[in-house]
Amino acid sequence: MNRLIALALACGLYAGTLCVVAAADDAHLKLYTTKGEFANVKDDLMLAITGRGLVVDHNSYIGAMLDRTGKDLGTTKPVFGQAESLQFCSATVSRRMMEADPANIVFCPYIIVLYTLPNDPKTVYVGYRRPQPVGSAASKASLKEVEALLDGIVKEALNIK
Repeated sequence: MNRLIALALACGLYAGTLCVVAAADDAHLKLYTTKGEFANVKDDLMLAITGRGLVVDHNSYIGAMLDRTGKDLGTTKPVFGQAESLQFCSATVSRRMMEADPANIVFCPYIIVLYTLPNDPKTVYVGYRRPQPVGSAASKASLKEVEALLDGIVKEALNIK
């Protein structure tokens, strides 16, 4: 059990580091920032997702998990102010993606993260892993459609034109 907690903590720390670095090089992820309240940004994301007829099927409270497990691991250094992920899928987009190549199942479900850093609670980072276009022309096109969906949701939520 302690190994699982350590692994989860290490992955969380690694992901946090990647997000900061990714602002300069977004080949593997797309990351936006906005000024505001974390709860309001989350509400706007939820509205942008559900407004497309999609359902958030899981909300991970990553920041709370790291805070809770950090105590068990003997570290109290805060990684995030708040950090969550929203997991969802699109039957239409996902079907096209997996009809193009069944191995594209690895890109589903879709996840959008949002977080703040401990010293800057008013800057909210919002991002997602970019599905790398791989495989046949149809597969590449379908994965670009997935990214367009994710980017559209984030831009809508953050009111980016």
